[in-house]
Amino acid sequence: MPQPNRKFDLSVEDLDLIEAALRQTKARELSEDMAAQAANDNVRRIHDLLGRLHNQKTFFRPSKGTYIGG
Repeated sequence: MPQPNRKFDLSVEDLDLIEAALRQTKARELSEDMAAQAANDNVRRIHDLLGRLHNQKTFFRPSKGTYIGG
């Protein structure tokens, strides 16, 4: 049986595009029909995936000096 590919070679731009597409799909699902259970399930799955993508990001923070967030 074939094994799934567990190593992906995605650029930052690729991830930005994926995030934008997921956010657009989530917004469309929310605006179309919130009463449908399938729409609620899709929105929940998209929201969870966006959270996992966010949690994998590494944010820059200087190791020396005072950090001033912006």
